[in-house]
Amino acid sequence: MNQQQKTAAEAAAFRQLLKHLDANKDVQNIDLMILADFCRNCLSKWYMAGAKEQGVEIDYDQAREAIYGMPFSNWKAEHQLPATEEQMVAFEARQAARK
Repeated sequence: MNQQQKTAAEAAAFRQLLKHLDANKDVQNIDLMILADFCRNCLSKWYMAGAKEQGVEIDYDQAREAIYGMPFSNWKAEHQLPATEEQMVAFEARQAARK
């Protein structure tokens, strides 16, 4: 596989990940953080950093819209639930384990 093919395959995998996350809006960011130590916001930051590496400046809101498929404020209002006490305990345990 040459570099162009590798980049194309990576881009296809990333697009599929975004489609998968979009199809599973019930999976909350806190759940992703607990299980995988990353969430949609992390992807947004990585996307923004990747754009910067290419000489393209985008802001965090633009990056989040690219990841969420809509303005973050809309996604949050439509899909984000408050974290439960159990989720917060699990998240804090995950964070403590990283230290």
